[in-house]
Amino acid sequence: MTNNEPLRVLHIITRLIVGGAQENTLLSVEGLDKLSEYEVTLVTGVDNGPEGDLLERARRTTRLIVMPELGRSISPFADLKAFWKLYRLIRNGRYHIVHTHSSKAGVLGRIAAKLAGTPIIVHTLHSLVFHEYQPWVVNRLWRAVKKFCAPMTAHFISVSEIISQKAIAAGIDRSEKFTTVYSGMELDWFLKAEADPIAVRREFGIADEALVVGKIARLFSLKGHDQLMDAAPAIVKRHPDVRFFLVGDGVLYEHLRKRALDAGILENFVFAGLIPRERIPEMLSAMDVLVHTSLREGLARVLPQALAMGKPCVSFDIDGAPEVVIPDETGYLVRPGDSEGLANAVSLLLDDPELRIRMGEAGKRKVDPAFRAETMVNEISNVYKKLVKKHFLRLERFEKRRRKPPAGAEAFMTEPQAGQLDSGFERKYL
Repeated sequence: MTNNEPLRVLHIITRLIVGGAQENTLLSVEGLDKLSEYEVTLVTGVDNGPEGDLLERARRTTRLIVMPELGRSISPFADLKAFWKLYRLIRNGRYHIVHTHSSKAGVLGRIAAKLAGTPIIVHTLHSLVFHEYQPWVVNRLWRAVKKFCAPMTAHFISVSEIISQKAIAAGIDRSEKFTTVYSGMELDWFLKAEADPIAVRREFGIADEALVVGKIARLFSLKGHDQLMDAAPAIVKRHPDVRFFLVGDGVLYEHLRKRALDAGILENFVFAGLIPRERIPEMLSAMDVLVHTSLREGLARVLPQALAMGKPCVSFDIDGAPEVVIPDETGYLVRPGDSEGLANAVSLLLDDPELRIRMGEAGKRKVDPAFRAETMVNEISNVYKKLVKKHFLRLERFEKRRRKPPAGAEAFMTEPQAGQLDSGFERKYL
């Protein structure tokens, strides 16, 4: 490696839908590739869903390789083909770092990288694939898979401290191999949003003066809409004109409408449906309080997004939520499934406009600059640099193999001349 040659980095993910892990990955690749130290390539599978995707942006802003076989669903034949294609890509691309995201890409990508001789393998934990809401056999199988891949992983990046702690407690790997890097975002979208909340309210038939409790999530069981519905009647009793503004679509739409109808509070619910990601700041602007009742999540991006817009949050006390929702400072935490506690916390905020403003301002200070994409990119780069220093000899050997002279040439080189093959590497990266 010469002084001017950057580290070659490959990021791998199974899909680029509009979602937290996918936005994190794309922003990481875009940001790292702007730094002179790295040349970054992104590999993704294809998964067409109602959320929309980030593929068009990725084609414009990254070195993108689309691998259709690398889907999210388990498919033995396609998975085997994806593995073989990843192995060949990594071997021929001679990447110094392979960085994987999501469960299946993390398994296939790490094994392929190990077999291809990649010096440094990194995996990001956006959440934990094993959790208490799945069958015991599935839980144990995923734990075993994670433990199997751990020895070939030089380092783990977690999007919240609690994910690291849970992974360590589950015996996935040692604590020194984990670093928390919050999932960065284009924070100025929210901090400097010029949205018109009244226009948004009128678009969705919400009265200008109504109190609005918002939730942004797919209408899916683990996102906790049923738990919000459990608390809704008590909130409506204290605030009859409140509106629950649900942004997102999914399989629970008819179920939730029926629950609201049966409870006599359907008129208090506004189902916005699927909204383009560019309009999320507008949706947040129309809310007085954001509620996050998911039953499992790494660290939901909607929490720092809402706080960046000065909206206090009420969240179930799960995973990374306590790292941004600080009780009595930026919002309230509630025990998962506690409908009475949820109703009380939301009502406290609806009762007190000054409290909402105070918590909202504290929220802005909490998330900036911690959740900026630039902060995330710099912290990931710092992890890479530490790994390069730690595994310098491994990288030297890799470079010697990559630049191996023709057979017999070594006999005509003095020892110092042979060492010059790698001298630039040390000067540039250490």
